[in-house]
Amino acid sequence: MIFSVSAALALASLNSVLAVPVASNSAGPLVTRATAPSPAFVIYTDKFVSADVLPPATQLAGFNVVALSFLTLAGARDQAQAFAALTADQRTAKKTEYSQAGINIIVSAFGETDTPTTSGADPVGTANTMAQFVLANGLDGIDVDYEDLQAMNKGDGAAEQWVSQFTTTLRQTLPQGQFILTHAPLAPWLSPNAQFAAGAYLTVDKNVGSLIDWYNIQFYNQGLYTDCNGLLNAAGAPFPGSSLFEIVKNGVSINKLVIGKPGSAADATNGFMDPATLGTCVAQAKAQGWNAGIMAFEFPEADSTWIAAAKGGAFQ
Repeated sequence: MIFSVSAALALASLNSVLAVPVASNSAGPLVTRATAPSPAFVIYTDKFVSADVLPPATQLAGFNVVALSFLTLAGARDQAQAFAALTADQRTAKKTEYSQAGINIIVSAFGETDTPTTSGADPVGTANTMAQFVLANGLDGIDVDYEDLQAMNKGDGAAEQWVSQFTTTLRQTLPQGQFILTHAPLAPWLSPNAQFAAGAYLTVDKNVGSLIDWYNIQFYNQGLYTDCNGLLNAAGAPFPGSSLFEIVKNGVSINKLVIGKPGSAADATNGFMDPATLGTCVAQAKAQGWNAGIMAFEFPEADSTWIAAAKGGAFQ
């Protein structure tokens, strides 16, 4: 989750990489697991924490979703891999602890280094493999951090079609109302721009937005969104139309637009706002009718203290 859309060719892969089965325990029967929280307060965890994988839930008080990062085309990596490697009893204990604290545990798919469309991965097979990972590990859902910049910049519609088919297939195994399904688009992808001739996430939203619980929007890494006006009202060049309320004008539901920010300056190339300043922006947005929530990338830089400040008194 660190790249500018202007660097679209930086990590392009020319090799065909298909989704592979993820080693995990056998999935049990489908049961109701999670209702999507609203507002959503989301924290990603990619860095090693401890042998317990996740920190004590008290360190994430104020969040209601934690995203294990990342489940890639080549299998689970980092925190997603570490959680899957726990024994069944350990996973159950951690899930119970977090559930009692009101925190859902999901997995985040892909991330900055995966290029699903460019690599030629099958969206149906990939979705089925990743949905089984969710079931096998007793998770509450999945976040789609699709960052195939080359495919999106190509503008031929292949990226939008891939993401739409992938999302539709996920919902066949992870039904709405029982599992959380979110996406984490770059903010410019939710604005009209000639660089994304096929519409990027505006097209995805039209195609499958009804299947997506909310968007963890990456308002960083574009040299924009560094003050409240730029974040909320007028993003400016090179991606005008990509601030929060401009995205609403672009036709995306205000109830799905979660404001995403890095937990520290080290967690992104640019776009960091200290949580207290972010809190003033959040309070302004709330006063204008927005209520979707906040996303932070990542723990441990963002924690219970961070989210308390970022809520800006607008949320309990």
